[in-house]
Amino acid sequence: MFDVIVVGAGACGIMSAISSARIGKSVLLLEKLPKIGAKLKATGGGRCNLTNTLKQEDFISAFGKNGRFMRDVLSEFGSSNLIKFLNTLGLETSSKDGFRVFPSSHNSNTVLEVFEKELKRLKVDIKCGVTVKSIKKADGAFEVNGYKSLHVVIATGGLGYPKLGSSGDGYRFAKEFGHSITELSPAMMPLKTKEKWVANCRADTIAKAQISIALPKYKKLKATGDLIFTKDGIRGPVVLDFAREITPLLDKFDEVPLHVNLLEGKGEDEILLHIKKHSDKTIEEAISLLLANSVTNEILKICKIDKNRKFKEIEGKKRDNLIKTLAKTPLHIIGHEGFEKAMITRGGVSLKEIEPKTMQSKLINGLYFCGEVVDLDGKCGGYNLQWSFSSGYVAGLLKG
Repeated sequence: MFDVIVVGAGACGIMSAISSARIGKSVLLLEKLPKIGAKLKATGGGRCNLTNTLKQEDFISAFGKNGRFMRDVLSEFGSSNLIKFLNTLGLETSSKDGFRVFPSSHNSNTVLEVFEKELKRLKVDIKCGVTVKSIKKADGAFEVNGYKSLHVVIATGGLGYPKLGSSGDGYRFAKEFGHSITELSPAMMPLKTKEKWVANCRADTIAKAQISIALPKYKKLKATGDLIFTKDGIRGPVVLDFAREITPLLDKFDEVPLHVNLLEGKGEDEILLHIKKHSDKTIEEAISLLLANSVTNEILKICKIDKNRKFKEIEGKKRDNLIKTLAKTPLHIIGHEGFEKAMITRGGVSLKEIEPKTMQSKLINGLYFCGEVVDLDGKCGGYNLQWSFSSGYVAGLLKG
């Protein structure tokens, strides 16, 4: 009989196991892959963006209306606590841009190494290559694959990137205990466009692009950040962050129209003023002072304008259309690669059924949830990993 069985050895599962073992509990950590921490090792392109330096309220607001749920957890184990914790394990961290926090090595292997060393020191029983088929509770104890415990922490992650161990098992376990699961959608992923011209602009990154959804009910949804064109669509930080708003809409619409400002938010008047200021140049030369040449040429093609003409030589309707297109370049999202390429999952175990101070189920005593399996997902920049560490730490304290 163990005090606690932790199902899933990603960031939150590892942290939960350490947290429990540090208060003297006997811990069994189960992982379906051959080794622990596969997704942690891959995060941040292998550099492991651990957290960020935002103040707690700003961090919370980045998660939208559901972010309020995490206030108690972050108060107990926020970014400063995480950094101190990692430092005590011998891992140095740094923040060169003053926002994102990485291991000083910029290598996720060093993070995993200190966790593995701590798990060993605490004598956590780790079993890899174990697929949990069911979790039952009877006579005050849980049974997981023949092992018994007084508590269970579900840290199985979402549905994104199944190669890294995510398969949605946690949702099934939660349902079997009577929990509700909100709508699940892939998030933090590239998107495919109807427009083919994007393939001609792959060499250029567009800084501070602004994206909004061009549908009446959703026009308030916006995001700003760097954008990268691909052979069949768009990616980059702004797209990864905004994908969570778009993927659910593709279940309702054949395509999702976007307006993209590729000029760092410049409005029509400002764009027109710039072009008139450089009226001695060809229209291609004038616009290319603001925008990558490859994108400039594609927009001129969209507007059916000869790139060698000067602005004053272009007929009025075409000039107006060009200015509008530069301010709101139209793109239509028609698809994505599903959960196979989704870094995170939007949706999860309903927060209404989880105690925010302890991460314990409101329905089943001794059952805890943490990390991506619950209905919380954030942007790029250490948000999701911090939530995993924080919720895993608090769940592992087995309060409640």
